[in-house]
Amino acid sequence: MSIRYERMRRSSVFVPSESKRLPVSASRPQKWFGFYDHSASISAKLAFTVPSWRHDVAIEEDLIEEVARHTGFDRIGTELPPSSLSGEYHSTERRKRALRRSLSALGFDEAINLSFIELTNDFELIPEFGGLSEENLVTLTNPIIEEASRMRQTLLPGLLDSVRRNLNHGIRDVCLFELGRLFAANEPGELPREREALALVSTGGVLKADQAQAERELDFFDLKGALEAGVAAMNLPPVDFAAAEVIHLQPGQSAGISFKGVCVGSIGRLAETIAGQYKFRQPIFIAEVDLTALLETEELPVLYSPLPRFPSILRDVSLLLDREITVAELLRAVHDQKVDHFVDAGFVGTYEGEGIPEGKRSATLRFEYRAEDRTLRDEEVDELHWPLVNALKETFNAEVR
Repeated sequence: MSIRYERMRRSSVFVPSESKRLPVSASRPQKWFGFYDHSASISAKLAFTVPSWRHDVAIEEDLIEEVARHTGFDRIGTELPPSSLSGEYHSTERRKRALRRSLSALGFDEAINLSFIELTNDFELIPEFGGLSEENLVTLTNPIIEEASRMRQTLLPGLLDSVRRNLNHGIRDVCLFELGRLFAANEPGELPREREALALVSTGGVLKADQAQAERELDFFDLKGALEAGVAAMNLPPVDFAAAEVIHLQPGQSAGISFKGVCVGSIGRLAETIAGQYKFRQPIFIAEVDLTALLETEELPVLYSPLPRFPSILRDVSLLLDREITVAELLRAVHDQKVDHFVDAGFVGTYEGEGIPEGKRSATLRFEYRAEDRTLRDEEVDELHWPLVNALKETFNAEVR
């Protein structure tokens, strides 16, 4: 095996000078660090015979490392490689940092787990990997841990292991999130497919600053609000939620997450069967989203407008409608009407109980109207408001309570 003299000189490692070399012959080669030198003199290359027991030496860099190991790594100079370009962050890094800051401000801690997990079919994958079979999974040929021989297709097992570790140490109130890559096998001879994902988990009580005890228990809406805040921090359109059946979530307490009409993940309470496997004794709420699908979307433009000079007029209306109709559908229909002087609409609450027919519920919305040049009169607001309400009644076959 040969080594270039100039390579060792550039690495600042020790090189025997010509005066220290002994005459070399084919019958009596010179020995350096256990390697036999067959070079007649210091020239462009030095030729060595590798001992039979040194299976770790196979390329030129191995010989350079061997010389440096004997003479001292501290003699190797430190310098940056030459470059004509300046470094920069990835185009999505700024938005991911905004996402991390938003979740951290809401009390979430970031978790970092191994990319290798045990084979499991307990979790529903993100839609991009939803149709995978066992043959399409990325399997390691020499796993470090026998139980972690597959590249992860979901972040949830690692995140739930982190929750279990916290609970075992007596930490009952846990809110974690993780950003990481998911892997799926590709065509033979090609690198695996990769997708970035975001997963969140919350359990326990709601802790606030300067309070020793939690005021209430965390629920589905706490996790939903955290996810919505994270998406808003990335300056993206809002995500939508709709009831859905997910294999790893509790029936009736699960929802699918869609972004611009495309399903990108799921959210809900962990199913009792899986919670029993992890020996959880308190409700666990989890969510997982295909972050790549979100990052591929352009950011919304940042718009500025002057502060309003005139007051807003608010109108509340309660609609009796079918339970299958979601608040998101109502608000979307309101914004599609394009009413003059309409500012925004928000959700107030729902009611189910005495006086409400079976299969129905009452949903209350709040409408805001404002003119930029004057204060609206009640008569003007009524002329704008009630046609909008009538349009909702016709669209959803609803009644005003």
